[in-house]
Formats: sequence, structure tokens, C-alpha cells
Amino acid sequence: MDLKLLAVVATLMLIAHAPESEGKPISLVERCYCRSTVNNISKFHIRELRFIQTPNCPFQVIAKLKNNKEVCVNPEIRWLQQYLQNAINKMKKSKQAI
Repeated sequence: MDLKLLAVVATLMLIAHAPESEGKPISLVERCYCRSTVNNISKFHIRELRFIQTPNCPFQVIAKLKNNKEVCVNPEIRWLQQYLQNAINKMKKSKQAI
């Protein structure tokens, strides 16, 4: 009887001191943030844009609106394409100036 109790206590001690996993489960890591996108959002309602590029998902654009709501924006919207092109051109000019 004492041997069984000792085995149970030893097992519980091992479980209690086992290192915890620090990463997210694979199913959460590989999941795309944007499952659906908004096509008809005005750029005047947007406070900030965030861009996410992950290996398993298409290019994702998350817009934080002025009411603090976050929505995924279709990256094919014309004003967003122009915004990205202007940002790329600005980066190219700043690299040439250095």
C-alpha cells in the first residue's frame, strides 16, 4: 500500500514541476486572422492600418476604426492599393537619399 501511495505522490510531483509549453497550439498559429473582408469602407473612418503577412495566409490588412472596432479590409480596394504604392515610393525615395 505504501508503494502505491509513493508512486502517486511521485507522479504528482513530476506533473507539478513539469515545464509549461510557451507556444500556442499549432491550430491557433496557422489560423488566418482575416476570415472575411470588408469592401466598402471609407478611408476617412480609419484610425490606423496594420498589415499581416504570414506564410499560410494571403496578405491581410486590419483597419482600426475611429470607434475602436477592428475590421479586415480587402487589400484589392483601389484607395488601399494607391496608399500602398505611395508608401513604397516614399520608402524608395528615402533609401536613395541615404
